[in-house]
Amino acid sequence: MRTFMMSVTLALSVASSATAEPNILRCGRILDVQTGKVASNQVIVIDAGRIAEVRAATPQDRGVDLTSLTCLPGLIDAHTHLMTDLRARGYQGLGVSLPRQTLAGAKNALVTLNAGFTTVRNLGARGFADVALRDAINAGDVPGPRMIVSGPALSITGGHCDSNLLAEEFHFRSGGVADGPWAVRAKVRENVKYGADVIKMCASGGVMSKGDQPGTQQYTLEEMQAIVEEAHKLGRRVAAHAHGTSSFIDAIKAGVDSVEHASLIDDVGIALAKEHNTALVFDIYNDDFILTEGLKTGMLPESIEKEKQIGRVQRENFRRAQQAGTRMVFGTDSGVYPHGDNARQFAKMVEWGMASLEAIQAATINAADLLGLSTTIGTLQPGFAADVIAVTGNPLDDVRVLESVRFVMRGGVVVRN
Repeated sequence: MRTFMMSVTLALSVASSATAEPNILRCGRILDVQTGKVASNQVIVIDAGRIAEVRAATPQDRGVDLTSLTCLPGLIDAHTHLMTDLRARGYQGLGVSLPRQTLAGAKNALVTLNAGFTTVRNLGARGFADVALRDAINAGDVPGPRMIVSGPALSITGGHCDSNLLAEEFHFRSGGVADGPWAVRAKVRENVKYGADVIKMCASGGVMSKGDQPGTQQYTLEEMQAIVEEAHKLGRRVAAHAHGTSSFIDAIKAGVDSVEHASLIDDVGIALAKEHNTALVFDIYNDDFILTEGLKTGMLPESIEKEKQIGRVQRENFRRAQQAGTRMVFGTDSGVYPHGDNARQFAKMVEWGMASLEAIQAATINAADLLGLSTTIGTLQPGFAADVIAVTGNPLDDVRVLESVRFVMRGGVVVRN
């Protein structure tokens, strides 16, 4: 017993020293994501989990040696589903309990953090499992990114964020289902009561759901206005899942803070998004995975067919929205594809019209602003959280280097080196 306890003590001591907060990161280069400038031979001085100083290196500096790498802020994915497990698609997912789904979420959180995403916005989870995971991460019980979470997504009966896989005799409806202006207000209040940081509503049909169409509007303008008014009154921002033309137009008119997917956005929607400064979160990597691997991972055949109809259209509209100067934020819908592959979307964003710097800004300063954390994360400045990643080469020359992050620090603690 004594030998066992000594081994445990030693293991804990080693783990503690492996994640001890370093005073200095010695970076070969630092990318300023605000200006696009790259400074060589720099150090980041860290104190109590925050950046104290960023300056030129001196011969006396000692610390973590990243002199062969480029440092930049930790990345932010504004649309994730950490509780989603690729092994539990469609009807296979009916046998997955909420505790089991939450444990999968803990695994996915670590995978996502190791991929360089130090902050995520999780949009939709059964039973407030994402609230539990957020709280466990904040308490230090499990490792993971900083999380902004929604709890159950609001949906009309039978809508995209309801579960339509069971027969009528089961009388099942998802936790976020509410119909009518006063019912949706009550649901917003309930989500806030149980810990939601943000409210997600499903304004249109979707790709991964059964029995609806992405282009069909679901919530009415009156219902959306009630959701937004109640959420904003309670200090919560609103994200609207909206593929279809009328759904994202009404969502923007209702005052949502972001529109997710925006696949069928038209000139009117683009103009409204600019007028209202609404963030657009296009998940344009998904199409590749859905069409090549979807059936193998248990996706419903109708989901594959729906993706064939809107996948390329969404990318073309991404280009149009980008060229029009709308506010663009990085979000991937992780969980549709394997967790940890989030950075694969950067190359798609560049392929469809963004400069590398613009794509990186979408996942740093733009995303931080959408999450209400623009004074805390998103740049490497004194006073900001010490969320730092490092990659080989210059991501402005080849944005794909972000797919192979070599070093990750979150809040001053090294989680990958």
